[in-house]
Amino acid sequence: MDRRSFLKTSALGGTAAAAGTLAAPAYAQGNRSLTMVTSWPRGFAVLDDAATYFENMVGAMSDGTLTIDKKAPGELVGAFEVFDAVSSGQADMYHSADYYFIGQHPGYAYFTAVPFGGTAQELTNWYHHGGGHDLHSELGEIFNLKSFLAGNSGSQSGGWFRNEINSAGDFNGLKFRMPGLGGKVLGKLGASVQNIPGGELYQALSSGALDGLEWVGPFADERAGFQEVAKVYYTAGFHEPGSGLACGVNLDVYNDLSPAHQAIIANAAMATTHIQLAETLANNGAALARLQAQGVKTLQFPDDVWDAFGAASKEVMDENMNDELFAKIRTSFEESVATSSDWLLKSDGFYVEQRNRVLANG
Repeated sequence: MDRRSFLKTSALGGTAAAAGTLAAPAYAQGNRSLTMVTSWPRGFAVLDDAATYFENMVGAMSDGTLTIDKKAPGELVGAFEVFDAVSSGQADMYHSADYYFIGQHPGYAYFTAVPFGGTAQELTNWYHHGGGHDLHSELGEIFNLKSFLAGNSGSQSGGWFRNEINSAGDFNGLKFRMPGLGGKVLGKLGASVQNIPGGELYQALSSGALDGLEWVGPFADERAGFQEVAKVYYTAGFHEPGSGLACGVNLDVYNDLSPAHQAIIANAAMATTHIQLAETLANNGAALARLQAQGVKTLQFPDDVWDAFGAASKEVMDENMNDELFAKIRTSFEESVATSSDWLLKSDGFYVEQRNRVLANG
């Protein structure tokens, strides 16, 4: 504040004017519209649903004083270019999966999913009550971002294959789409791992450019149409037990928002996580039944394949421990999950086991 201006106003007895001068915030006034680039084609189940819900919730909560102009891939930047676009200020914010950006920093994997990581509930526990959000912000500051979890698609499936997987050796030479650290795990098993945007997956699988892929789960996968070109579906995967989505806001833009608008973004992101997870879990069962009715064979990986996933996952995770921030994030995450899982096993886990036993015997 200009001290001389304040003294002059006070001397004139302009109490109201002085109060207005004192209260003048450093952030921009009036209505704001933010450009949000996304990694999801319009209409994609679960993922674009989450981005759209977030967009609408921000507008509704702000009574239209803060609006979002959502862009699909190709409308401003490509699906995997959203991070750099927002970091540099080309766009105001993005909605994506942060494990797409482990090339910028491997710690970003934790804000989507890591191999043998946390369930959706465990990720949320850590994020909001175990220091995860603070670490997300600390990581984001390096890239001029303010970051939030803004969605969760729950436990993702093991993927679509042309042929059954009977041993870990079957991954050798397999052309498979899997992003994040999970993709690096399959690379350890000899797979030719590719990270292809969601909008290009159907064509890649149908053309033979891919031998298999993982996407989300039955509800989203059915809408993508993968059952038309592959018939072997593994319903459980090691790579994403509770997959968070993220909203990253350019830090300069975020700091220029009013505290009310900042709070709206934070709370709209939390609401999106809750609603999207419920949407996914509410629809996966019926979608899986429809897939099976179309001739899709649902399977689980054999135990020795799970063991191979585990051994390769440890190698991948340990390779990043020379990065101080990655190590800090990993330690925080694993400590939180260990605490959460002990209670969940003794409460929810035991209850579900007993419920199924009692009802089956009833």
